[in-house]
This record gives sequence, C-alpha cells and structure tokens, in this order.
Amino acid sequence: MPRRPEPSASLGGPLGGLDRREVAGALADLGVLVPIVVALILVNGLSASAVLLPAGLLYLAAGAFYRVPIPVQPLKAFGAIAIAQGLGADVIAAGSLLMAAVFIPLGVSGLLDRAAAVFPKPLVRGVQLSVGILLVRLAWGLVVESPKQFADAGTAPVVLVGAAVAAGAAAYLWRSRGITVALVGVALVWVVARGGGPVAWGPSELRLHVPSAADFATAAVVLVLPQLPLTFANSCIATADAARGYFGAAASRVSAGRLAVTLGLGNVVAGVLGGMPVCHGAGGLTAHRSFGARTGRAPMLMGGVLVVLALVGGVATARALTGFPVWILAALLGVAGVLHIQLLRDLRGRTEWGFAIGVGVVGALVNLAVALGLGLVAWWVVALIARRRAGLARGPEELDAG
Repeated sequence: MPRRPEPSASLGGPLGGLDRREVAGALADLGVLVPIVVALILVNGLSASAVLLPAGLLYLAAGAFYRVPIPVQPLKAFGAIAIAQGLGADVIAAGSLLMAAVFIPLGVSGLLDRAAAVFPKPLVRGVQLSVGILLVRLAWGLVVESPKQFADAGTAPVVLVGAAVAAGAAAYLWRSRGITVALVGVALVWVVARGGGPVAWGPSELRLHVPSAADFATAAVVLVLPQLPLTFANSCIATADAARGYFGAAASRVSAGRLAVTLGLGNVVAGVLGGMPVCHGAGGLTAHRSFGARTGRAPMLMGGVLVVLALVGGVATARALTGFPVWILAALLGVAGVLHIQLLRDLRGRTEWGFAIGVGVVGALVNLAVALGLGLVAWWVVALIARRRAGLARGPEELDAG
C-alpha cells in the first residue's frame, strides 16, 4: 500500500474516545450514501426508516467487530439499476436476500479467502482505480446534472461545479483538520434554513417483506448478477487489502471472508425490512481514513446517527436529505475518488501498472466483470509465457553443466 500502516494503539474501544478527527472521518462517506438513500426513498418508494436502519445496524456491528473504520455503503450497481427501473420494495428485498445467500456461504466456507490469497495485486489495484474513477464521475454528475429529487437541481451547473471544486480542494488539502465536519455543518445549516412546516417524529413504516418467486427471479437477473463481481472484488478483496495496508496489525480481524459474512448479514436485515441493500467498500474505507477516522468508533458514531434518524426522524429525514447541498456531496465524493486512485502508488514496473490501468479503465467505462475476466486471463497468459521463457533459458545452462 502507498502509506505506512497506522499504529495499532488505542484502536477500538468506547465511543467516549471520539475526537475531532474521528467525527470528521465518520461523516466522510456521505457522498455515496445520501444520493442513493434519497433516490430509493423518493423514486422507489422505500420506507425511510427501512432504508436507514439496516445500514446503521451494520455500521455499529462493523465498528464493534473490526475495530477499524470499515464502511457501510449501498450496493452501487444494484441500487443504480433499481432506481433507473423504478423497481418496488419487494424486488429490492428479494435481491438483498439473494446477495446474503451468495456471500454468507462464501465467507463461512473460506472459499472467498482462498480466492483473495491468489488474486493478483495489480488486479486489486485495478478494481480500486475503477472505483475511484466511478466516484469522480458520480461527483461530476451530481453537479452537472443534479438529480431532480434534490433542492439544488435548479441551480446553474457552473455555480455548483465551482462550489464543489472549491470545497473539494479545501477538503483534500485540509482533510486532517476537521474540514468534513465544517462542510457537513454548513450543509445542516443550509437544510434547516430551507426547511419549513411541521416535523413528523417517529419511524416511517417498518414491516416484514416476503418476496414472491417472481420477485426473486426478477432480482436475480436484473439486480444480483450485475452486482456480484463488484461486491466480490471491491467490497471483499479490495477492502480487506486496503484495511491491511492502512492499519497493519490493527486490521487483523478484517478478511475478505469475514467482510462477505458481515455484508451478507446486513442484507438479511435489509431484505426482511425492505430496506437498502448494503455492502462494504474500499472507496469508503479510503474516505473514512483520509478524513481522520482511525478506529471502530467512527463507524459506530455513523451507525448510531443512522439508527436514531431511522427510529426518530422517519419521513422527515427523507425530506431533509433532499435539501442537502449537492455540491458538498460532490466535493466529498470527488476527494474520496482521488484518494482512492492514489492507492496505485505502490505498483512497480510497467507490467503491474499496465494491468491495473487496463482493468481500472475497462471496469469504469465498460463493466467490472468484463474487466476482471479479461485481466485474469491476460495475467495467466503472461505468467505462463514468463515461466516458459524461464524454462528455455535454463535448458542450455543445464545442458552445458552436463
């Protein structure tokens, strides 16, 4: 990894040890979370409490178990397709349960850890490059074509781009000085200033969902298949790799298999409640750490906030989120993307860089599954050619020795 592992002292522990950096780091991944949360609530008709509660519970569990800032994010390909097609809560719930049915057995059996052990590092970096590019593209899209659900949608794009670039530059340069807290504070003031009317307290609808066979069939083809490669590569393998690089021995509990199990369990809760499908993610880990998070306290803080919003805020939360300034979301998202791309700095030689850039660009512009498939085939072919050349080189020497 490009950075020396963080010291392991004082990682984990009670929330009472929170400091300014941990608070800033806890809020750093809002740029990914908020747009998809708002869209699932307003476009797909999901309950605000059902969307926020599974994410909050998984954040709490991840912080308590892993003791480093493991993120919780929406399943991005899954969520984007569900939003684009306006799929209902039961189909989304079926997809969440299917994701759990795939990843819990993979994690418990150890198969995913064995796959992670032989996965070439340049391809892992390629996945991380792909995610970084996608985060930057998403940030650009937020300010150039703001989703109509946000109150900022009518603002001139040039104004939003300028504000996002300025905020992003400040967030990048002063990310260790609490800038995230300041930006989110500005956003909250902005939300309150735009608000109006009575606030409804208490949770929105929470009920058990029992998807039909047709829901499962639709979810399997439309939602789950496109998501599987991204979750396998980014949520499990790349996140475990980034955690070890950033935190060293303090991340000893983080493995690809365990991440598969925890994201699977989170999707059981999401599926049962008809909420937002969840995962971990290397980009989110970079965002949390880059803005100051070093322990499990940061994700536990974020989880606690989400649980309180789910159980106390209800529908009022969804209305408030639409007023969150998109330029601040874009700034946080863009910085996370740039920092994630910087994970490639530990690559050495043209071969490693070539594979990482190839997988990253194809994954971002075409499809991550295609990029990984082509990358693995090419890696094995190159390795085979190298072994044959080495064998031919040894042959004459052995003959001379005889």
